[in-house]
Amino acid sequence: MADVYSRIAARARELEADTARFLCDMVRVPSFSTKEKEVIEVIGKEMKVAGFDEVRVDGLGNVIGRIGDGKRVIAFDAHIDTVYPGDLSLWSFDPFSPRIQDGKVWGRGTVDQEGGMASMVAAGRIIKELGLNKEFTILFTGTVMEEDCDGLCWHYLIDKEGIKPELVVITEPTNLTIYRGHRGRMEIQVKIGGRSCHGSAPERGDNAIYKMARIALEIEKLNERLAQHPFLGKGTVVVSQIFFTGPSQCAVPDSATISLDRRLTLGETKDIAVGEVMDCARRAGYPDAKVEVLRYEEAAYTGLKYPVEKYYPTWLLEENSPFLTQAKEAYERVFERKPEVGKWVFSTNGVAIAGAHGIPCIGFGPGNEVYAHAPDEACPVEHLSSAAAFYAALVARMNGVA
Repeated sequence: MADVYSRIAARARELEADTARFLCDMVRVPSFSTKEKEVIEVIGKEMKVAGFDEVRVDGLGNVIGRIGDGKRVIAFDAHIDTVYPGDLSLWSFDPFSPRIQDGKVWGRGTVDQEGGMASMVAAGRIIKELGLNKEFTILFTGTVMEEDCDGLCWHYLIDKEGIKPELVVITEPTNLTIYRGHRGRMEIQVKIGGRSCHGSAPERGDNAIYKMARIALEIEKLNERLAQHPFLGKGTVVVSQIFFTGPSQCAVPDSATISLDRRLTLGETKDIAVGEVMDCARRAGYPDAKVEVLRYEEAAYTGLKYPVEKYYPTWLLEENSPFLTQAKEAYERVFERKPEVGKWVFSTNGVAIAGAHGIPCIGFGPGNEVYAHAPDEACPVEHLSSAAAFYAALVARMNGVA
């Protein structure tokens, strides 16, 4: 009789076509942030067909599937909202008419990040069929609003639903590599006032755009001075938007505002980042500039508002973590090769789970993150079955299956 890890791999391959079919079912239902209701219904139905012990939707609209009722809790997470397709002329097909071709599933969300959801449900089915779980309550969360506000959904799950796993597996795309962290981020706004006057005599006024331009140039210099981490990389800051107010096109503007995208490496905090921007304003000669961290206050599709500050802390799982060791062992047993370990360039729900709440996370998902938010998005079908096999193997390993 083949060992359990061989059986896991074989069963994942047997389910591959059905896993790809489920991914197509999700792609057909556009699921932009705050508009995920219909795809949540598709996922809930699939979880029930797969034999999950419980399927429910919380007040924010996240779908939660459960397998087992052990005292220990682990979770697998996939956000199921997607970005918009953008300029349709850049696509070679309708992004919401998925197709399976050349060994890939094509369509918006196949990589970021409904492919992870498809693999999770297949893994749940394998775990049930092969009896891999004894110790755990295993939660499979299809979470909402991540593209608009990463981590919001997990703040709600932890603070309002009381869900506090000992480990969360984030199924964002990793190209089948084990990931153990990424930089955090912030959305910062800087505002400065001026004094309007007629544009024919600008010396009578105080041009807010010129003042803000000097601050922006100091921020450009700040980017070169930011901290570096040997694994996560360098912190960055960039002026991403600029706005102004004024009486007319023929007038000196009376206010200017810029938005900053700030990426935080390990050790950089909200207070540090805000202080650095305030210092840039002082260096430019404008200590009265207003610097603030923005807030997200949009309503979920359920109508619930759960406001959060747009500060998304950095997280990193230590190299000697027992969870990382178990993940490597599960990978090696199911794939019969040693894994690579890396990090995401972008941000995930880990900013809330690990960054804010200190719950350990690892990452592993189908698809390559370079195709996230890109036209002609596509995920290899083989990645779907491989990810499902890894998730089931990790559960087996954590349950002590030899």
